[in-house]
Amino acid sequence: MKQRLRFFATWSLFLALRLSAAPTDDVYKLGPDSEPHPGVPQGKVTAWAKLPSEAYPGTLHDYCVYVPAQYDPAKPAALMIFQDGQAWLRLTGDYRTPYVFDNLIYRREMPVTIAVFINPGRKPEQPEASASDWGDKSTNRPQEYNALDDKYAHVITDELLPVLAREYNLSKNPDDRAIAGASSGAIAAFTVAWHRPDQFHKVLSTIGSFTNIRGGHVYPDLIRATEKKPIRIFLQDGVNDNRGLRGEGAAATYTADRDWHAQNLKMAAALTEKGYDVNYTWGIGTHSNKQGGAILPDMLRWLWRDYPRTDDARDPSNRTLLVPAETTTIK
Repeated sequence: MKQRLRFFATWSLFLALRLSAAPTDDVYKLGPDSEPHPGVPQGKVTAWAKLPSEAYPGTLHDYCVYVPAQYDPAKPAALMIFQDGQAWLRLTGDYRTPYVFDNLIYRREMPVTIAVFINPGRKPEQPEASASDWGDKSTNRPQEYNALDDKYAHVITDELLPVLAREYNLSKNPDDRAIAGASSGAIAAFTVAWHRPDQFHKVLSTIGSFTNIRGGHVYPDLIRATEKKPIRIFLQDGVNDNRGLRGEGAAATYTADRDWHAQNLKMAAALTEKGYDVNYTWGIGTHSNKQGGAILPDMLRWLWRDYPRTDDARDPSNRTLLVPAETTTIK
């Protein structure tokens, strides 16, 4: 009887969440780190280019590159790659990543970092991803992003990185490399780091689809069963994310492995138990980018919290040291 009552209580919660989901995203607002400011140098974004793929023959990946104003070709820069790049790049969208990078790099809250915005593969005759269509039906996105094999990792590490290395001086240290995505792009980002921790040590996941679309629900068990990898990850999700309900009203059915929030909870638990460097936050949002965009600056600060900085007290731009008063004279 207690189990039945618990089931009905949980079921009622699911239905209530579903009915009240949409307005909850409105509470998340972008802060000052997501807008331009006078005196803060702005990076430049290149034109979109096309990357032919051998991993997925016949497809092209559209990508562009953000180069911070502080980039010095003589010094290796950090790197961060965003899946569904058009959504993270858009300056009127939920993330507005170039503005966030401008502000955090200027204040030395993250390293000088080149960002790459890459869209899912598509055939030449297929339309590009857009604000209203991220490409689930018109591109190779479901196959690339939700599969757990290493084919998409080949796109990033064997096809994209060599092209970038010819144009930019990028650090080869995986501690200086991060990869990010939202929804299916989030599980894609994790899968790249999972297969290639020799290339990426940092992962940013918002509303991650660690669900049974193409078997992604197995990750929590896989994490527990596999030797710990050197991955640092931040997970964001909302309790009103897709909750595995199919159908309407009394006819609705619940499928646990298609419950986005439950699977994010399982990911956080598995990563924590295995001793990963993991952080997470659960908001009240839906399968929306509103919360992820609002807290993007804080997630980036956490991911890059220990990047190497000068320890020279004579450096006037250093804000990491508390120098005793008797030693503050700079000669």
